[in-house]
Amino acid sequence: MGLGGSGLAAVEELTARGLSVVGLDAGRVAAGAAGRNGGLLLGGTAPFFHGAVRDWGAEPATWLYRQTLAELDHLLDVLPAGVVRRSGSLRLAGGVDADDDERARELADCAAQAAALREHGIAVEEVSGAFGEGLFLPDDAQANPVVRHLGVLAHVQRAARDHGTRLHLHEGTHVRRIMPGRVETDRGVVSAGVVLVAVDGRLDVVLPQLGGEQPRVRTARLQMLATAPLDDDDAARVRERVPCGVYERWGYDYAQLDDGVPGRGPRLLVGGGRDVDPEAEWTTTTDPTPRVQTHVERVAERLLGRTLGAGEVAHRWGASVGYTAPDAAGRALCGLVDARVAAVGGYCGTGNLVGAVAARAAVRLLLDGERPPSCFIHPLRGHGQ
Repeated sequence: MGLGGSGLAAVEELTARGLSVVGLDAGRVAAGAAGRNGGLLLGGTAPFFHGAVRDWGAEPATWLYRQTLAELDHLLDVLPAGVVRRSGSLRLAGGVDADDDERARELADCAAQAAALREHGIAVEEVSGAFGEGLFLPDDAQANPVVRHLGVLAHVQRAARDHGTRLHLHEGTHVRRIMPGRVETDRGVVSAGVVLVAVDGRLDVVLPQLGGEQPRVRTARLQMLATAPLDDDDAARVRERVPCGVYERWGYDYAQLDDGVPGRGPRLLVGGGRDVDPEAEWTTTTDPTPRVQTHVERVAERLLGRTLGAGEVAHRWGASVGYTAPDAAGRALCGLVDARVAAVGGYCGTGNLVGAVAARAAVRLLLDGERPPSCFIHPLRGHGQ
C-alpha cells in the first residue's frame, strides 16, 4: 500500500525476489509527499548526524547514513542522466529572523556535525559565501520529485518484466480494511502472502492503532511555493545563493532552483515554516495557509534579493508527512503491525532516501524474518525499539 518512494522501493525489492506484487494507492503514483517535497536527496535522516550518533549510537547512525547514500547511488544508476543531480547540499546557519546569537549557535552546531561526519569518514566542508555560512555535503543531490518518481516507476516496471514477475499497480484505490493475508478496497479484495503499508503522511489514519492518546506517529502539513520562471538577472542572483539544494534555520526552511524544461526559465522552489504555526500544522489537510505561506515568501525574497511582485508566485501547495513521537529521537517506523503485515513511515520530513531504506528492511522482515536495525523503531508501543 502506497506508491511513493518507499512503496516503489518495496515493489522493486519484492519483484527482484521473483514475487508477484499488487501495489495500491489512493491517489496516483507519487501524488502525495513523494511528489510534493523540496526534492533534496540528503544523506542520513531528520536528526543531524551528530544528534543521531548521540541518541542512537554511532553504529546505527552511520549504517543508516551510508544506506541512504547507497540508495542515492542506486537512483543515479537506474534513472536517466540528469534526473538526479549530485550537486551536493548546503546546510546554512541562520535564515529569516535569525539574529547574530542564533546564527552563532547554529554555526557551533554545524561545527559539531562536521566533526562527527569526519570522524566516521563522511565527506563535509565548512563554507561561506554569498549564500551564507555553514556546511557543504558533496554526497547529496537534488531532483524534481515528480520526474524522479515517474522514472523510478518506469524502472520498476522494466525490472519486473526482466524478472518475469507479475506486477499490478492500481491507482485511485482506497483501502477499507487490512488484515493478515487480505486487503479490502473500494474496488475489490486482494489476497496476499504478506502486506506492507508504505505510507508516510496519514499513516495514523490508515493504521489507527498507531495514533491515539500516545501516538507513535502524527501527520503534519509541510508547505511550499514555486515562483514563476525567473529572468536571466534573477536566475543569476539566485544561483549564487542557491547553487545546490539549501536548507537553513535548523532545517526548517529549504530551497532549490529547478531548471525545468528548455525554453522556460528556472523556478525557485521554497518550503518550510512548519514551526511558525506548529499546532496548526498538525493536520491531515494539505491546503496552504496564509501565515506559513507569508513566511515561505520571506524566505524566497531573501534568496531572490528582492520583494516578490504580484503574480510572481506561480504555485502554492502542501503535503502530508509523518513525524514519529519525541521519544523516537527522529527514528522512522519499521516493523510488524499484525501477522504478516508490516508498516513503514514517520520519516520526519526527510523520507526521500530513508523511506526506501525502511521499505527494503521491511521486505527482509516479512520474507526472511530479519529484525529491522535499531535506527528504526517498532510501529507499536510495547514491542521493543
